[in-house]
Amino acid sequence: MASRFVSRGFVGRRRLAEGDQKSRIPPGQYLTRDFPVLSAGPTPHLALDRWAFTIEGLVREPVTWGWEEFGKLPSRDWTVDISCVTKWTKLDTQWTGVSVDTLLEHVDIDAAARFVIAYSVGGYTTNLPLSDVINGQAFVAYRYDGAPLEPPHGGPARLVVPHLYFWKSAKWVRGLRLIAEDEPGFWESLGYHNRGDPWREERYSGD
Repeated sequence: MASRFVSRGFVGRRRLAEGDQKSRIPPGQYLTRDFPVLSAGPTPHLALDRWAFTIEGLVREPVTWGWEEFGKLPSRDWTVDISCVTKWTKLDTQWTGVSVDTLLEHVDIDAAARFVIAYSVGGYTTNLPLSDVINGQAFVAYRYDGAPLEPPHGGPARLVVPHLYFWKSAKWVRGLRLIAEDEPGFWESLGYHNRGDPWREERYSGD
């Protein structure tokens, strides 16, 4: 990373979950109505004509889409709950984007591929098992709550992996690199858990 600092946004007032909401909030988390901002580094503002997304690494041939091409890929809407390692959980967030499954249909994946590195503008990376981003579990979103995704929340596009802590949902994502051996990303190399399952409270290394 060229700039290793953390920018925080307003976290908002903690709320108590009610009714069936309680069963949807992982242990140690609290409910928020806001959408707090937490970033490693400054917020980039990338012109759409300079944006591109690439699938590379252990594939027969890499593939790259520009912004207009990416927007023509089959898309869908998602309503998902998200949880941040800083202990807030936001329910029923609404996104539009392209499933990682759809993206991977455009490449021939080497049988040795077991992990994925999501990489972003500015050099941010996060590592994920390939098994955590396929079968409908992850998508690249470019709209949030019916509007284009704003830069503070990762726009023009971010990876969303809702079943893991939200640092795994890389903001300003530019591509996925398929690899055979796991490699720690930005936060993982600084002591965060390698996988980050909220229901197991996998916040930090050793949890």
